[in-house]
Amino acid sequence: MPLGKVQTQIVSKLVEMGRLSERQRDVIAAVTADLNGDALDRLLQEEHRISPLQILVAKGRALGLAPYNISRYRITPSTYERIPQEFCVENLVIPVGQVGDLLLVVFANPFEVTVPAKIHEMTGLRVVRMLGREKDLRDKFSQGANNQSTGFDDVVQQIGAEYGSVLQVTEDELVNEESGPIIQLANRVIEDAYFAGASDIHVEPQENEIIVRYRIDGMCQEKLRLPSKVAPALVARIKIMCNLDISERRLPQDGRIIFKQYTKKSLDLDLRVSTAPLNHGEGVVMRILDKQKATLPLPALGFSEANLARYREIIRQPYGMILHCGPTGSGKSMTLYSALNEINSPEIVIRTAEDPIEYTLAGINQMQMHRQIGLTFATALRSFLRQDPDIILVGEIRDKETADISVEAALTGHLLLSTLHTNDAPSTIARLTDMEIEPFMISSSLLCVCSQRLGRRVCKTCRMAYTPVSREKEIIEKAIGWSGQIYKHNPRGCSKCNNSGYKGRIGIHELMVTNDELVEGINKKTETSELKRIAMRGGMKTLHQDSMFKVKDGLTTMEEALTTVPADM
Repeated sequence: MPLGKVQTQIVSKLVEMGRLSERQRDVIAAVTADLNGDALDRLLQEEHRISPLQILVAKGRALGLAPYNISRYRITPSTYERIPQEFCVENLVIPVGQVGDLLLVVFANPFEVTVPAKIHEMTGLRVVRMLGREKDLRDKFSQGANNQSTGFDDVVQQIGAEYGSVLQVTEDELVNEESGPIIQLANRVIEDAYFAGASDIHVEPQENEIIVRYRIDGMCQEKLRLPSKVAPALVARIKIMCNLDISERRLPQDGRIIFKQYTKKSLDLDLRVSTAPLNHGEGVVMRILDKQKATLPLPALGFSEANLARYREIIRQPYGMILHCGPTGSGKSMTLYSALNEINSPEIVIRTAEDPIEYTLAGINQMQMHRQIGLTFATALRSFLRQDPDIILVGEIRDKETADISVEAALTGHLLLSTLHTNDAPSTIARLTDMEIEPFMISSSLLCVCSQRLGRRVCKTCRMAYTPVSREKEIIEKAIGWSGQIYKHNPRGCSKCNNSGYKGRIGIHELMVTNDELVEGINKKTETSELKRIAMRGGMKTLHQDSMFKVKDGLTTMEEALTTVPADM
């Protein structure tokens, strides 16, 4: 599109907007051909009193681009997570948001055609171009160079003003949930953690300050430090958001925040909240439950082909017990939800008892536990057995009563899925025996045990290939009988992995499927180590072996695999 034609269209759009008269358009048209873009802007501003923002809107309409007032945008460290700052400065672009797989980017030069393609190649996202003023973009870059904002600076400054003098602050004011900066701070922490991709938020009081940390891809990162005087107010605000007793500071409490009640942003997420009295005050841990995030299909969870085929066969059995074990945050719930989603159909009835309900599944009847009124897993299970279910999911087997009813349900024509806290699959048998479940009941009800962990994925963009030697070579050869080239993470990282060398996580699985030899071993009360050998003869790959296969396939690193799962003895 020739420049003269664009200038004419800009003037026409200003007439349509009522900012210029027909006579003014004719006057400008007489000289437009001799003016470049900057000269036309000056003429419109000085001679015809058109504001820079009005000119921007007219340019956007003339070029078919949405105008964006970048002067109102606040630069934070997360701004340059997807596109490096150097690239943005060089090409005069600023990413201002993401909607699904669309990246919203403000451009100063609307005629630049190569930069959007470079950004798409860099991020894997489709670029939506928006138009901003070049001066505003340059001002933003200079501000960013002079002042690296944490994203919380404005709130922290307000808190500093409010709690600036110890003498002026009373105990009542410190736990005042109506304090504006404290409300903003609580909301900002949750929003920032969500957009950073965190799974958990830790609010930890220290002797002289309070620290906020996020767990991202399994690793904790410090985000914010505040004066210790702020701690009671922040914790009280979080308690109020999940309807807990703010006057009870001596006992742990559990609650849930439905965040859309406290924000005008379109964030449909809940938080599972746990408070605990620590040596310097109350600490809070919040698990983020993103209700907008759909459950992943089973093939996306990291199962090997053999394990996936066996697991899919097992979840289609008419009755029996399927147990998932592993520590908190190892992906047990996501795997169970994915399994239910795969086998869910109008012909079967599925009931779940959960504490809390982490994801809402269409077509599945879910029940939230409420221990204060006596609604426990055991109570829920008893009621389910009278409600004609085909499949039952129990959030966790915590005690003998729940274990007894679970085994009973599995033996009476129901498929029962649940979780247990054990280190590996074979030790689950000993855990159930400790709950005084008879071995013959375990062997006759159990279909399989899946132990799992989550390891960090190595970034595919910047990973570094190398050939392992000495100890590393010995470990992978002993585990899977293979040697060859593997990958390690790049310590400097890249823009795609936020300079960490890792991006996302992958499941590591140990699938123990019962067979005749294993049933016999369980009935004879065989030691856990011997049960493990029997299971391996039946085709089970240990957690360590599965993690080495992930290393072989270039999905993770040797360092991460050994950190997540120790080598087999």
